[in-house]
Amino acid sequence: MNRIHLSLQLLASLCLAAPGAVAHVGLPAGGAPAGSSYDATFTVGHACQGAQATTALAVQLPAGFRITEAVPRPGWTLTAPPAGSQGGEVRWTAASAASALRGHDKGAFTVRGVLPATPGVLYIPVHQVCDVGEVRWDQVPAAGDTAKLARPAARLEVLAAGTAAVDVKNPWVRATVAGQGGTGAFMTLQAPAGARLVGVSSPVAGVAEVHEMKMDGGTMRMRPIAGLDLPPGQSVQLAPGGYHVMLMDLKEPLAAGRSIPLTLRFEDAAGARTERTLQAEVRQVAPGGAHAPAHQH
Repeated sequence: MNRIHLSLQLLASLCLAAPGAVAHVGLPAGGAPAGSSYDATFTVGHACQGAQATTALAVQLPAGFRITEAVPRPGWTLTAPPAGSQGGEVRWTAASAASALRGHDKGAFTVRGVLPATPGVLYIPVHQVCDVGEVRWDQVPAAGDTAKLARPAARLEVLAAGTAAVDVKNPWVRATVAGQGGTGAFMTLQAPAGARLVGVSSPVAGVAEVHEMKMDGGTMRMRPIAGLDLPPGQSVQLAPGGYHVMLMDLKEPLAAGRSIPLTLRFEDAAGARTERTLQAEVRQVAPGGAHAPAHQH
């Protein structure tokens, strides 16, 4: 099997990209380890509907989150519970119209603290006040409900030991036909503190590698790489036509509509190894994309 040169059919199947998504008010995706110190940085992306500026932001701290400090903002007054408290409200208020957060300008509001020792999900209500109106970001999904919420509370995943603090969005795998030995897996990764993707495995493949595609002397080539850097807070796409996961020596055809497990292995700046296991949907097309030929070597 030639793992470097792409056939024209593979090249065509790897040239469709999947769209991304953005949030309004929330925390960096990816979560953080249980019991760790954590900077909860809430990002405000725009003012309330019909308003010109955000004039105040109030965060309702959940039980189990022990505050160490709230970070002041220049031109804003700050009220917060004393260090060591659990629960309570942290509130920033613009001291004048000039210091308010204008329109679609992004602003960061940070509370430092220690996370609960037990893994789980924390939902943190945020009250955004504007020069006209207000928004309470406090909706929490019901168990098993995947519907998009209009005003979701900020979400923080508190991770068990050994689980990578990396957010994985829209994982999918190209469907195959009988006799096809390889296919690609794609997704978007984001690590709040940064990380490096150093390996991948799946029970459906004898070999799984991180690959990149790039031009070499006028020819598009694919090659395995030892690792893929995830800069802190930046989204990195594993997409058709670029970086991706290559699944080879497939043990069975992968039919559209099923899901397969993938285990991603990461390394942090200190060399500590963690993993993230996920289910990737098998599809004929990229989410929101057009049909493409099957992925083959």
